[in-house]
Amino acid sequence: MCNTLLKNIQLNPNDSASVYFKEGLQLDRNNHHFKAYKFLIRAKELYQTKNDADSIALCNLAIFKILRGNEDTQEESIEFLDDYHNYGAKKKDSMKLMTSNYYYASYYFEDSIKTLTPHYYKKSLVYAKGLKRESSQANIYSNLGLFYTSYKNDSAKYFFEKALKTYPKENTTSLFQAHLNYANFFQKIKDYKQALNQLKKAETYTTDQFSKNLRKVIYKKYSECYSEIGNSALSLKYMQKYISVKDSLDLQAKNIAISELNKKYNNAEQEKIILEEQQKSKERRNLLIGAIIFIVLGGTIGLLTLKNSRKKQQLAEQEKALEVQKNLTLLKEQEITTINAMVSGQEKERKRVAEDLHDNLGSVLATLKLHFENLKMNQETQKMDQDILFDKTENLIDEAYLKVRSIAHAKNAGVIAEKGLLIAVQMMAEKISSANKISIEVVHFGLDTPLENSLEIAVFRIVQELTTNVLKHANASQTTINLSRHENTLNIIVEDNGKGFDITQIDSKTGMGLHSIRTRVEHVQGEFIVDTTPKKGTTVIINIPIE
Repeated sequence: MCNTLLKNIQLNPNDSASVYFKEGLQLDRNNHHFKAYKFLIRAKELYQTKNDADSIALCNLAIFKILRGNEDTQEESIEFLDDYHNYGAKKKDSMKLMTSNYYYASYYFEDSIKTLTPHYYKKSLVYAKGLKRESSQANIYSNLGLFYTSYKNDSAKYFFEKALKTYPKENTTSLFQAHLNYANFFQKIKDYKQALNQLKKAETYTTDQFSKNLRKVIYKKYSECYSEIGNSALSLKYMQKYISVKDSLDLQAKNIAISELNKKYNNAEQEKIILEEQQKSKERRNLLIGAIIFIVLGGTIGLLTLKNSRKKQQLAEQEKALEVQKNLTLLKEQEITTINAMVSGQEKERKRVAEDLHDNLGSVLATLKLHFENLKMNQETQKMDQDILFDKTENLIDEAYLKVRSIAHAKNAGVIAEKGLLIAVQMMAEKISSANKISIEVVHFGLDTPLENSLEIAVFRIVQELTTNVLKHANASQTTINLSRHENTLNIIVEDNGKGFDITQIDSKTGMGLHSIRTRVEHVQGEFIVDTTPKKGTTVIINIPIE
């Protein structure tokens, strides 16, 4: 999908960064991946010195593709894709967001992660539709068909059909591959009649340029399908055609390999003669240099030995004086550290109490307000049992009382210390959703192992305050809280379908609780991104490193 993006970049031959970038792409196409990686890293460094953010992003994407293609570096590749995606989100660049989500899906597809793969493909599809890129949409549909082939036959059929309807007619290579993938699907579910039908359609898109390679694939599939339905004659016929084309291609490949070996042998002989002459010249030069160095070193060593003995005596005296000064300084630092620790402890305790009042009690009171509004509306509509609503509201009042009592007794961890982050978030979402004013869904991945307790508390407070913001300001009916752990990073995404807002009109230091949340995220050394548009909802993305 992004090959066009990389190939069409305008390169300045006088710009060293552009030269490195162009050479890196060429080396990658020629399968010299390690050299390509080094050239692209150098290009990125040069672009960084010029603060060329667009070119840095392209380098990150190209490096990701190289690293992902090697089993030993696949895990390292994702950080470059993350940088590319984050830049696209910051610039609100739909093309970059479409590309990054597409490659996220491909990355997780290879690891067979069922939840994340379709999630990212569908996000990429949204941007592809917005950009009206039919080929990109069709590629996503085709990949979703391949993904669901192993899980849901109906879904696989649906997406294969969508792909075939969406591809432009002139995109013959992609249409050929789509029909071939569809044939493989039918072959897998043993519907050989439909498989043969798709193979015949794929065969119509072969061209002279690719005819032999494509015919080889088609003939083998024909032979397998006819064999399965018991038509031995046709199976044998297509197997013979397959073998004939394969032998022709193998012979062609062997001739090319022999030609390349002859070239390399001739070049090696010439290089050998040149190297022998250079070696002889180097040996003569080294003998002369060695004699000069020996004479110079003899005199230098004698002089340095004398100076060294004098310096040792001076250093010994200086070290004694420094040791005395060091002991005095250490005593003063210990006194200052003790005073600072006492002041810091008092300040942290005040801040903890203030945050608990805001986070714990604020969320409960916001939910309580929803229940009172629901009670008021229910008096007129009578959609629910009034006693049940009163019981829920009373329970929330009791909870608010208990939270105030808990804060007064300095019990900071609460439900997180007892049950963990995920359950605490799920309980909060269930409690808020029970008011029937808003539906909150919690999606999670990789949280089987608990995090460090203080980090879980900090994350819960962040999610709690984000949810409170949605209740107070968003006027939303649906919210999704996504908690995912990927190795050393915790990813939090909170999305709502509310009214959104113009972030440029919000004071980042006071507006809508954003400053408080940002401060919390920075405290745990995390990254905080807000993506919102008026009338189109809000998405908040937070990435927190985990040690």
